Amino acid sequence: MAVPTGRRERKKAATRQKIAETALRLFLERGYDAVGIRDVAAEADVAVTTVFSHFASKEALVFGQEEDFERRLRQAVTGRAPQEPLIPALRREIQAMVRHCTADDAAPIWHMIDETPALRGYEESMRLRYADSLATALAADPALPQTPTACRTIARFVIDAYSLARESPDPEATLTEIFPMIEAAWSATKR
Repeated sequence: MAVPTGRRERKKAATRQKIAETALRLFLERGYDAVGIRDVAAEADVAVTTVFSHFASKEALVFGQEEDFERRLRQAVTGRAPQEPLIPALRREIQAMVRHCTADDAAPIWHMIDETPALRGYEESMRLRYADSLATALAADPALPQTPTACRTIARFVIDAYSLARESPDPEATLTEIFPMIEAAWSATKR
């Protein structure tokens, strides 16, 4: 996450972080469905309106880093070296994200997400948004002259690779198996 520069931005970021951490703690302690926005606001010592000024929904409280995830995906495309191939850059970023999501301390959060229909639905909508954002970044890169359909397809493949690896008992082996297929699909679009 980018470090806020001004005092006001730092205070807003600290409040957002406090709310997100409080919400996750309460959700894990009591169960997602047993905790309301008012409970989170009271525990974080902020107004309910403050919670909603930082998070659009209760589900968003669980996915507090979603903008960072989306930014990192776009940066894997736009920030790579001029001659660096696309697919290895995306794989490197997906590997880092999977490592973060499969760390031991993340397991209880993902268990809660997997067990909660509202969170599973929210995660699915996030994945579609990530794929659209990544496809837009791919289509905008002049070094990657691909059709919009090719960009959308590859973006979906990359996001699905992340999901499959996160759910796999061996995430690294899963990515090792999937990314050559993504590379082959990307190469096939160049014909």
